[in-house]
Amino acid sequence: MKFAVIVFPGSNGDIDMFHAIKDELGEEVEYVPHTADSLAGFDGILLPGGFSYGDYLRTGAIARFSNVMGEVMKAANEGVPVLGVCNGFQILLEAGLLPGAMRRNRELAFICRPTQLVVENNKTVFTSSYEIGETITIPIAHGEGNYYCDEETMKLLKQNNQIVFTYEGENPNGSLEGIAGITNESGNVLGMMPHPERAVDQLLGSADGLKLFQSIVRNWRENHVVNA
Repeated sequence: MKFAVIVFPGSNGDIDMFHAIKDELGEEVEYVPHTADSLAGFDGILLPGGFSYGDYLRTGAIARFSNVMGEVMKAANEGVPVLGVCNGFQILLEAGLLPGAMRRNRELAFICRPTQLVVENNKTVFTSSYEIGETITIPIAHGEGNYYCDEETMKLLKQNNQIVFTYEGENPNGSLEGIAGITNESGNVLGMMPHPERAVDQLLGSADGLKLFQSIVRNWRENHVVNA
């Protein structure tokens, strides 16, 4: 399986994402600049964390108009797995690939620490290697991770089982109903604030994030064999 790590001006999680795929997962991966006009040949797309375009206007608001985002949206609509982590999640929200919006953390401070997540849905291409209700340790590092949506959107998120991860116990950023990660209705686009790519080896304090990437590969291989 071949992954694209999209690099925006100000990205800082791209190297972590590249390492997770190449060295821990053992799959093919390439950096793709924000100026790229094609994502042909890639089987998975990763939008890393960071401060794209300096987080001016709103987090992800300028990156949403990057040249490559047209191709990301096209790939997402074709069913390609797209993962946005932290700033990547914010970009997916701004691009309309996921519903809702991101606000400043409740305490108006940057938070950087391990968090406990609950796997709310293990029937997605990103979570099939987890158990439903499993608690995993994944670090966060953000200043604007307070997820918000209106009542109708929340109703649809629950109805379609789009809430994939929630914070266990303490809600670190004030996110509505403790939401830490959601998918689109089709289930092939996941946005999450915690960083699974920084939890792929016990030397990092947790290897719980590796299962997320393994899930993507396993589902891709199953479909690839079926469609071969």
